[in-house]
Amino acid sequence: MSKIGIFMADGCEEIEGLTVVDIVRRAGLDIETISINGKKNVTSSHKVTFETDTTKEEADYDSYDAIVLPGGMPGTLNLGADTTVTKTIREFAAKGKLVAAICAAPSVLGENHILEGKKATCHPGFEEKLLGAEWSKQPVVVDGNVITSRGMGTAIAFGLEIVRYFTDDAKVDHIRQGLVY
Repeated sequence: MSKIGIFMADGCEEIEGLTVVDIVRRAGLDIETISINGKKNVTSSHKVTFETDTTKEEADYDSYDAIVLPGGMPGTLNLGADTTVTKTIREFAAKGKLVAAICAAPSVLGENHILEGKKATCHPGFEEKLLGAEWSKQPVVVDGNVITSRGMGTAIAFGLEIVRYFTDDAKVDHIRQGLVY
């Protein structure tokens, strides 16, 4: 079974992160929330505090088939400044493992040269940070082992595309119906 890790930083957009967790778990896939701040409690950009499954220091990166980055501010900046995050996404991309980011977080992929020659999308205003990418206005863009999405309003579609990457259309349709989406 596929296993996904999702980095959570203080200042993240909780809907973008937790929606992905919810949808992936509904699909029967394994996903671990990973705090980057040295403790399991993370506080979102809207002051919602939640507990993660693990921390970046305790996570088993070899067990993951994908890494996801939620957006939000200053969460995206915190992700981009974290050497564990940037090292992990570069390694995953180089190995052909899935790397997915939503909202402002595709900028972290761009700044780490993961989007070169790929189609990608992001929150309006971050297009110039998608270094080397062909920018798209689509809500979700899948290009090989990279999935990007525009923001909170596209979080369900983003989560469903992550599920599709590891399963099939039938599973996605089943989850979509259950969500009444």
